[in-house]
Amino acid sequence: MSERFTVVEIISAKRDKHDLSDEQIDWVVDAYTRGVIADEQMSALLMAILLNGMNSREISRWTDAMIASGEKMSWSMLDRPTVDKHSTGGVGDKITLPLAPLVAACGAAVPQLSGRGLGHTGGTLDKLESIKGWKASLSNNEMLKVIQECGAVICAAGAGLAPADKKLYALRDVTGTVEAIPLIASSIMSKKIAEGTSALVLDVKTGSGAFMSDPKDAALLARTMVDLGKRAGVSTRALVTAMDVPLGLTAGNSLEIRETLEVLAGGGPSDVVELTLLLANEMLDAVGIKPKVSPADALKNGMAMDVWRKMIKAQGGDNDAPLPVAKEKIEIKADSSGKLLTLDALKVGISAWRLGAGRQKQGEVLQLGAGIEIHAKPGDIVKTGQKILTLHSDESARFDRAKEALVGAFSIGGVDDPIKRLPLVIERIEG
Repeated sequence: MSERFTVVEIISAKRDKHDLSDEQIDWVVDAYTRGVIADEQMSALLMAILLNGMNSREISRWTDAMIASGEKMSWSMLDRPTVDKHSTGGVGDKITLPLAPLVAACGAAVPQLSGRGLGHTGGTLDKLESIKGWKASLSNNEMLKVIQECGAVICAAGAGLAPADKKLYALRDVTGTVEAIPLIASSIMSKKIAEGTSALVLDVKTGSGAFMSDPKDAALLARTMVDLGKRAGVSTRALVTAMDVPLGLTAGNSLEIRETLEVLAGGGPSDVVELTLLLANEMLDAVGIKPKVSPADALKNGMAMDVWRKMIKAQGGDNDAPLPVAKEKIEIKADSSGKLLTLDALKVGISAWRLGAGRQKQGEVLQLGAGIEIHAKPGDIVKTGQKILTLHSDESARFDRAKEALVGAFSIGGVDDPIKRLPLVIERIEG
């Protein structure tokens, strides 16, 4: 078939800072998905977008074109409203795990499509695969059945959902164009809109351990995504939250599942509980649910844990099987006494990655027990020789490089020294 445009004219237009027309955007996304446009040509266009940006109309049309490349799901057959949450990712960010069953326990349906980790940020599906037998890939019918039975499902996006994004994401990852706000926003929102949820709450991370280390960039990304949701008729709101310090006290797959179970049992680290409850209240409010039992009470009384166990079992998981434990561990201790002033999320994330908790390329097999336990957070008083971190790995040969990543990861000062860290929630953005 003859093509409506040539890709070179579209690359040149964006290179020269011109806006792309709706027709050009529709064609370029479709043609790349069909294999008409070569990877090196699309790479050039992605770099031009990174450097020269897109206006709100272009971003919206690019998102629509990616949605149109595949199927759109519907949950109209459910007897309760659907709401989803998306996090842009960070170190120790296991919030989706207790959040989905908690929101389901309070009366909403949660069709949670999640992803795998790459680099220093962990992936929800990788964490769940620490549970013996648990299955990430479900058909649409299987997904519906789990939601009907449990109120929530956490699984991988099917191949039919925004296939253009799958191709584009893989290319962005190897061409240095991941950080482009128009491309991040359209990537996330094309999948979430195609997923068919009626409401969406975004957790946009900022700080050293996040894609967007500058809070201003994170807020711009959040506003861009909220606007895309609004244009698509999805009730969308966002919280810009801190990722300068790891969330909770663990980073690594089975370690984070263990911490999730502590939260669902009514305990767990205060920052994980606080953010889980904040997001649960936002999700319920977004679909107009005033629950008979508050999210805080549903964590304490076991309602959320009951949904979790049911959901894990429905996806083939064995709730009673022991979680993977790494074969080797070493401790990093304080070399002085005083107040812990900093704990750098990026350095902790890279160290956990080097221990085997993360992958360097798609498809790499993870060490599910690898990762880092955190024994002190900024503000805590520590003594010389006290444990700050415990490193876990199946291979002791990994410890040297993991320790190298932790040089300067934390600092200890006087008990009266101020702590410089971001507040847990920096900004709230609503459409």
